[in-house]
Amino acid sequence: MILTSALQAIGNTPVVRLQRIVPDGSAQVLVKLEGGNPTGSYKDRMALAMIEGAERRGDLQPGQRVVEFTGGSTGSSLAFICAVKGYPLSVVSSDAFSPEKLRTMQAFGADLVVVPSDQGRITPDLFVRMRHEVDQIVASENAFWTDQFNNPDALDGYAILGRELLDQTAGTALHTFCGAVGTGGMLVGVGRTIRPHIDRIVALEPASSPALTKGFGGSHRVEGTATGAIPPLLVDKPYDEARAIEETEARDLVKALSQQEGVFSGTSAALNVLGAIQLASELSPNQTVVTVAADTGLKYLAGDLYL
Repeated sequence: MILTSALQAIGNTPVVRLQRIVPDGSAQVLVKLEGGNPTGSYKDRMALAMIEGAERRGDLQPGQRVVEFTGGSTGSSLAFICAVKGYPLSVVSSDAFSPEKLRTMQAFGADLVVVPSDQGRITPDLFVRMRHEVDQIVASENAFWTDQFNNPDALDGYAILGRELLDQTAGTALHTFCGAVGTGGMLVGVGRTIRPHIDRIVALEPASSPALTKGFGGSHRVEGTATGAIPPLLVDKPYDEARAIEETEARDLVKALSQQEGVFSGTSAALNVLGAIQLASELSPNQTVVTVAADTGLKYLAGDLYL
């Protein structure tokens, strides 16, 4: 089929069963490979839903500037969506995030504001300073702020991901879905769709920034996760359990994922898979744990992740 727009290429990503890195006797682990989206991330789903939701309500007018602060993948996705739809975009990001993501935003034509980090670390203060830059752009440019941390439209995009999972796993006895939390949109959106068909939903976070599990934030290098506070979408705890996962162990798993399973991804995906494996070890072989590889490893080759 010939698509009439690149936006129609979003979604319908594959699900794979891990074969070699899951210990014997564990539940099976399924991973949805979101790197197959046009910008290599599941944030394409969220960005499209936020822009089209604003269009339907009239909150976003033709030619109006869009703005967001982001660790990178949301900015890349918004830049893609806005390029296709003809909206100017300003993205506020930081040197704490991969240069590939920053360059992708610019490749789609976005204006980029880079806020300096504390030695490349992701800290709670960094998000405060990025938000300040957004406020200035909104005031000076009459820009529409997508507000990914509070925007309920994001859930519509992720609900589609959940429906795809159910279609792809029809006939499989699903037990647990797990995923790392940034905005929380993916966990909530997918969770709302699959909740009637699954026993447990588990929120994951890096152990060095345990806002969900211990109530405080910290510095880490798992892009797209753990801002240091509980995101608004998770205040009501729409999950059954939160777990803190060791970042160093997740980073060690990245190469095994690519070299043994062919799953080429970033740190958050490895954190998700490590959490899924830990959960699978507590279940029986006839049960299934499902998680998501949020993006592609192509976003991380300039850093030290694959050295």
